[in-house]
Amino acid sequence: MPQPEQVSFAGDAAKLAGHLFLPDDDAAPVAGVVVAGTWTSVKEQMADRYAEQLARRGFAALSFDFTGYGASGGEPREVESPELKGRDLRAAADFLAGHPAVADGPLGALGVCAGAMYVSAFAAEDPRVGSLALVAPWLHDRRLCEENYGGPEGIEAKKAAAAAARRTYQESGEVVYVPVVSASDPDAAMPFDIDFYLNPRRGGIPRWPNRFAVMAWPGWLDFDAVALAPKVSAPVLLVHSQDAAIPDGARRFHDGLAGPRHFLWTEGTQFDFYDQSPQVGFAADAAAEHFARTL
Repeated sequence: MPQPEQVSFAGDAAKLAGHLFLPDDDAAPVAGVVVAGTWTSVKEQMADRYAEQLARRGFAALSFDFTGYGASGGEPREVESPELKGRDLRAAADFLAGHPAVADGPLGALGVCAGAMYVSAFAAEDPRVGSLALVAPWLHDRRLCEENYGGPEGIEAKKAAAAAARRTYQESGEVVYVPVVSASDPDAAMPFDIDFYLNPRRGGIPRWPNRFAVMAWPGWLDFDAVALAPKVSAPVLLVHSQDAAIPDGARRFHDGLAGPRHFLWTEGTQFDFYDQSPQVGFAADAAAEHFARTL
């Protein structure tokens, strides 16, 4: 089983911590893949899992904590910023491309859930990304945000709360947080009982503090992933399920892509793709085959 090497590299805003997974054999250099987990996550929750699976299949795969999360530096903590995460992905690609175990050529990128939005935005701007694999992708635009966050009124309420939280931060340095996941707090970013995030045997791990910075809502809600599709020319694989999150966004993103694209439908809930069998193995097999053909 590939063992992670603890690595660090400079991001725009902070020093970033990562895990580099290499194939067990010595057949280097090999193609490199940057792996991004879902929003608010740390690398140990799902990115490590996919990076390890890709290393088993012959790739050098890098998972890492974004600025302000997990073992990476950066203040304030746990602020979800699609813009900053895009810059972090560029820094991760710089590190991976310069590693001696990685072949001189295009890199792959794999994104899980909201990580799909972030790697797609990165690929739209950086020609080094030669191939994308999007697993259970959360790809939203304004319409989908309204459908998931209480309509226009719900969006405006979250933005008003964010503005107040931003003023508090600017005036006092205090960050206003709500839970990421809570069935009892209606202000939680995901006000549901989600076993993956609350179960310590799954994603409810000590490194993940289950908190969402309220001032981050506008950056998330105003991010239009569907509009990115025409800017992505690299080959794209989407692995999704009708029972997972917002499949309509994935369809519309797929239809708008500029380059080669393939949609692979399977079964499972959104959270099955984070850590469960057979979903993780199925997605990893499909991603590895895709990367082998396109990198």
